[in-house]
Amino acid sequence: MKKNKSILKTITTSREISLLVVLVLLCAAITIKSPSFMTYKSIIDMLRNNTVTMIMAVGMLGILLIGGIDISVASSLALSGMTAGMLMKYGVVKNVFLIFLIAMAIGGLCGLINGLVISRGKVLPIIATMGAMYVYRGLAYLVANNEWVSAEDLGTFSSFALDKFWGINYVIWVLIGVYALFFVMMKWTRLGRKVYAVGSNKEAASISGINISNVELFVYVMMGILAGICGTIAVSVYSSAQPNMLYGKEMDIIAACVIGGVSMSGGRGSVAGALLGGLVLAAIAKALPLVGIEAIAQNTVKGVIILVVIILNVITQRTIDRNNLKEREI
Repeated sequence: MKKNKSILKTITTSREISLLVVLVLLCAAITIKSPSFMTYKSIIDMLRNNTVTMIMAVGMLGILLIGGIDISVASSLALSGMTAGMLMKYGVVKNVFLIFLIAMAIGGLCGLINGLVISRGKVLPIIATMGAMYVYRGLAYLVANNEWVSAEDLGTFSSFALDKFWGINYVIWVLIGVYALFFVMMKWTRLGRKVYAVGSNKEAASISGINISNVELFVYVMMGILAGICGTIAVSVYSSAQPNMLYGKEMDIIAACVIGGVSMSGGRGSVAGALLGGLVLAAIAKALPLVGIEAIAQNTVKGVIILVVIILNVITQRTIDRNNLKEREI
């Protein structure tokens, strides 16, 4: 009896564990309806097709942790991806590594501009990134110049998302590498602790000697760099580049973080939570067609599931806060 109570307490006092339980139950329910869901090929396809959302979610985590937001990420991605696609189409650049570097530089520049406007110009993040969203998307259309990039134009790069190393797609290795890097950075480095400190209490962080503006600039630049990486990955996954690519994707990215227990007011959230939030969204996206949900109803069902998961997260967080308060009283 005590053991059962201990397990229940563990589940209800950890956002990540409660979300993992939800993910397992969700996958189990989907598998009952569609047994092909949990096959190796299906899981790999799900991860590959949702790599962009999951990588961008960990970048958004850093921004949300400091109490900011960035709704220009999909536009930064489109600008980076469209530029990379046009460079390959006209044979200017053929080396895959160089293509990624160029896209990362473009995305990083977009993030740098956002960061400077917000950290130095003291403009509200929602206002600054809303303007940037239109600017970067417009630049993507200018780069396209009424053209688009097909799989034939991309040459061998179109197979990058399908090529494998040790049986796992390259893009999934990129996903693993990004999360491993961020996990180490946020958990065991001074920079990671500064990000949490700024989000928890800016005044206290400033008094302790943390340069708030530099931390804010850093998280927006990192978000931009990840947008550049994802722009290139998206071009390979979809075997095309268009200026309207992944329009509105920023909502899925923010949703993945919120599902993962990341606070919109800053100071609370984890890399593991962002990963689990991304996996929940990936599972939903993969499952809805498999279980026979019509296309016109998929967004509604997706929204309901997201709301249920978020409500469960809120309940878990309140339980954690209540238990912490009891411990203080004792």
